[in-house]
Amino acid sequence: MNGKVLSLSKARKTREMSSKRAQADENAVKFGLTKAQKKLNKAQLSKSAEEHDDHRREE
Repeated sequence: MNGKVLSLSKARKTREMSSKRAQADENAVKFGLTKAQKKLNKAQLSKSAEEHDDHRREE
């Protein structure tokens, strides 16, 4: 054991804060797109879905 005194509540709060900060960073990457990027992603997804549907066999 080290001789350093540790406040458990501060350690818990620090750990929770870093966890929340990491989650916020993930959300910023996931949802932090510009309007043009969102429009481009939507267009690409719809084109991909349309191409996928075009390859289906009709019975």
